[in-house]
Amino acid sequence: MAAKLGLSGDTVDARRLPAEREEMAAALDGATVFGRVTPQQKRDMVGALQSRGHTVAMTGDGVNDVLALKDADIGVAMGSGSEATRAVAQIVLLNNSFATLPSVVAEGRRVIGNITRVATLFLVKTVYSVLLAILVVCSQVEYPFLPRHLTLLSTLTIGVPAFFLALAPTRSGPGRTSSGA
Repeated sequence: MAAKLGLSGDTVDARRLPAEREEMAAALDGATVFGRVTPQQKRDMVGALQSRGHTVAMTGDGVNDVLALKDADIGVAMGSGSEATRAVAQIVLLNNSFATLPSVVAEGRRVIGNITRVATLFLVKTVYSVLLAILVVCSQVEYPFLPRHLTLLSTLTIGVPAFFLALAPTRSGPGRTSSGA
């Protein structure tokens, strides 16, 4: 059946999978399609793949998928699935369509990129403040700002830019930083 769908790789009857984690991981690396998989085997498959350093995403819609969804790095449940499955999943596809996943990933990357840019802004402000404080102490001069100046300065240099950086689009892939342009 898998060949008719155009899937390459071996098809494995899960009843014939080894019980040992390392042996199972080796069997999983060589196959593409698995049939007759029990809920415990799904969980064991997730653990075996993770033991080899893989990031594992699990999809499911029934109670039999709950254990594997819970153990997977990313659990994706169908909106029409059981309540237990939706409760343990990190992502629930309300429209039951995998086509929405790219937009979910893009939004996640946008949020992470914006958090990184805002955190960098706050880090620069903190370094600047520490250097100014050290300079004031070493030169034994009066601190150049009053509290009311710091409020205005923080609003203009941190508050307003952070607001716009948090809303900026991100045009970068995973592991790369964005210029924000």
